[in-house]
Amino acid sequence: MSDKYTRQDIVNSVPQKGFFGHPKGLFTLFTTEFWERFSYYGMRAILVYYMYYELSQGGLGLDQTVALSIMSIYGSLVYMSGIIGGWLADRIFGTSKAVFYGGILIMLGHIALAIPGSLPLFFVSMVLIVLGTGLLKPNVSSVVGEIYAENDNRRDAGFSIFYMGINLGAFLAPLIVGTVGMKVNFHLGFSIAAVGMFLGLVLFVATKKKNLGLAGTIVPNPLSPTEKSRTIKIFTIAAIIIAAVVYFGLEYGFLTFNSFIATVGIFGLLIPTAYFVVMYRSKKTTEVERSRILAYIPLFIASVMFWAIQEQGSTILAAYADTRTDLEFAGITISPAWFQSLNPLFIITLAPVFAWLWVRLGSRQPSVPQKFSLGLLFAGISFLVILLPAYFGGTETLVNPLWLVLSYLIVVLGELCLSPVGLSATTKLAPAAFSAQTMSLWFLSNAAAQAINAQLVKFYTVENEMMYFGLIGGASIVLSIILFLFAPTIQRYMRGVR
Repeated sequence: MSDKYTRQDIVNSVPQKGFFGHPKGLFTLFTTEFWERFSYYGMRAILVYYMYYELSQGGLGLDQTVALSIMSIYGSLVYMSGIIGGWLADRIFGTSKAVFYGGILIMLGHIALAIPGSLPLFFVSMVLIVLGTGLLKPNVSSVVGEIYAENDNRRDAGFSIFYMGINLGAFLAPLIVGTVGMKVNFHLGFSIAAVGMFLGLVLFVATKKKNLGLAGTIVPNPLSPTEKSRTIKIFTIAAIIIAAVVYFGLEYGFLTFNSFIATVGIFGLLIPTAYFVVMYRSKKTTEVERSRILAYIPLFIASVMFWAIQEQGSTILAAYADTRTDLEFAGITISPAWFQSLNPLFIITLAPVFAWLWVRLGSRQPSVPQKFSLGLLFAGISFLVILLPAYFGGTETLVNPLWLVLSYLIVVLGELCLSPVGLSATTKLAPAAFSAQTMSLWFLSNAAAQAINAQLVKFYTVENEMMYFGLIGGASIVLSIILFLFAPTIQRYMRGVR
């Protein structure tokens, strides 16, 4: 925090009423994140189809397996980029500017997708959206925390309203962008995503001064002049090395889709491993905190397994919706992109039920490791469910769309057992000296999962789908049972954290 302003000064600069009894700044952040998620999930709902549809259908004509791998690597990079976005906000320009710059990059990325063009233009758009999301997504959440005093009992409810904005945007986008993109033109769909991000930026710029006050404008830990000089040198050298690798890689043919996917996959696993080693060996970490880090490792592995299944909802199950599902249902022609609205719809509907359930159970509710094991169990079952149509009817027959709906519903039950609990447990188990980095580590479990998915999706074919879903679903259930059996031991290592 700046020497010039205290935390209370920032809170006092924000009008504390004006949005459903919450600070006015929540309106600004809610609408910004709503439109950012609308643009992101709208784009994501049609992106995989754009990649593997033939040129005559308006797509890029990539091989379907390559398209699914790129989709996974793209998701992995989005979560990895959050580390850079958080660092830039903390050390250079503050969270408010990070949100603004991120929004501009995302909008430019969607505009690049909206222009009918070549494969290079497609990759330019991916780079812009990855960098933009890394800047915007982690930092807009941080600003939500800044507009409330630490002891403000509206804080949790404020975050609930904010996350409702995320899920509303994610729910509506595939229905609107998906319909236009699949039935009219992919590029028109991407244009709608760009307009969505533009509206979010306009609302952010128009209302931030009045509604957010000082929130997001303070650089918490600014670089000293010496650090600035060193950072510029490091970034310059890194940029030159990356440019050289790309140039020579393309020139001599060793930079291919497969080599790039493999490289990102390796980083997806190495970065979280390095985090664990550094935190555990640090002199700033106490004995109790080391014990908690050891307890966090099996939870992290469980999270990777869970997200590896959940994130295939936008890759393998998206392709399944397009090629294996009967899209004529009850007299309606369903767009395959619409299935991407199921996850946020079920979260909006069921999250209050789970919140009520945990409060109702009180001290009788499952421990953190037991909730994680339930998450893995539901994830595994969701994959076993989707193999049943092939078991009963073979792979030649189109599948009733309700099977997909059921699979998405079951994995959401797992998500509500694992995701909010994982966020909460991460804040409690984090060593004091690494609290911010540990939150980044939690998001890296998703990055690692999608890096693994980039390799897993290569094994999927319609002919072997029963084996594919069965092995991955079965592995998740086995890991769930192991985690449940070791839950008391893990709980002991958590040293009093419930």
